Amino acid sequence: QHWDVVSAGTRKVVKILAPILCGAVLTYLTAPAYNWVAGIVEKTLGSVTKNSKYVRGAARMLATAASLGLVIVLVVGMFQLMIPQLIEIQDSFPLYVQNVYEWIQRILKNNPEIENMVLSSFENNLAVFQNWAEKSFTNIDMHRIGQIVTGLSSSVLGVLEFIKNWLIGLIVMVYLLNIKDTLAAQGKKIVYGCLNLRQANLVIEEIRFINQMFGGFIIGKLVDSLIIGIICFIGVTILNMPFPMLLSVIIGVTNVIPFFGPFIGAIPAAFLVFLVSPLQCVYFLIWILLLQQFDGNILGPKILGNSTGLSSFWVLFSILFFGGLFGFVGMIIAVPAFAVIYDLISRAVHRSLRLRKLPMETDEYRKLDHIDEKTG
Repeated sequence: QHWDVVSAGTRKVVKILAPILCGAVLTYLTAPAYNWVAGIVEKTLGSVTKNSKYVRGAARMLATAASLGLVIVLVVGMFQLMIPQLIEIQDSFPLYVQNVYEWIQRILKNNPEIENMVLSSFENNLAVFQNWAEKSFTNIDMHRIGQIVTGLSSSVLGVLEFIKNWLIGLIVMVYLLNIKDTLAAQGKKIVYGCLNLRQANLVIEEIRFINQMFGGFIIGKLVDSLIIGIICFIGVTILNMPFPMLLSVIIGVTNVIPFFGPFIGAIPAAFLVFLVSPLQCVYFLIWILLLQQFDGNILGPKILGNSTGLSSFWVLFSILFFGGLFGFVGMIIAVPAFAVIYDLISRAVHRSLRLRKLPMETDEYRKLDHIDEKTG
């Protein structure tokens, strides 16, 4: 009855806690690297000194520095590699438009009627775009100045808030990485203090399953996408494609989304190549098709295996459902989130069947007409 008030309050709380949430995400993603470095340091220093307090402190410090350095290097490196190519696209855009225009002329030179129609449509759409740009940025009255200033102010504030959240999130990450074991212990303490032993064990078991599902899938998918991005970069460089780093980043980032990722990434990447050379665009699409076949049939199963246990239909269903609810983030978390829901429902159904002394195997129900109420 008061959903608007509840949702507004929830959004406010999420906005306030945004830096904490950003830090938690970074912590979850960097925890494997933190644990790996800490384990190596503890093993190395443990053979040199018996001072366990010193060993733990040194391991935490070095592991934290490694995790922080990893995040900074990845973000800064990506921006340094991508920004020059984005500037190049902006500066050379008129030349790319001319390339497309000349390519259309060459392709349709033997069909003058179709050529005139296509070129006319191309010129009209280009004129509409130029007219919109001129009106938006040159024909400015006082009202439009106010709109632009207000829009710029809100955009700048939004960007600044985004940067602030993630910068504070880095600090939060440092704290969370070093107290994550204590927080986990406190969480178990609360669960066992509030529930009976059987219920508490079930909750802890389910939380472990959630962690295994999300951690295994998301970390595995990130590693898989990184490898695909590197292979894509090598391929487009050998094929002498334009903007190799930008194309590889687009393909790698969108590959994080299961099922739809390759299609989502291929469209803008192919358009960039098409602006420079339509023929190379065809080669690029063929290369992406081969790359995604390799990922879907060889690399992905090797890294991820059947980690979620979901069939292809439920994977598609979960991506559409969670993507519709939560957008890009929903598409990323869709598969592990639905796998957890599927597991909870499956456990509840199996427990109910067991109490009724009915078979739990799905094959038993394939040709079932009914179960006799008297004999079972």
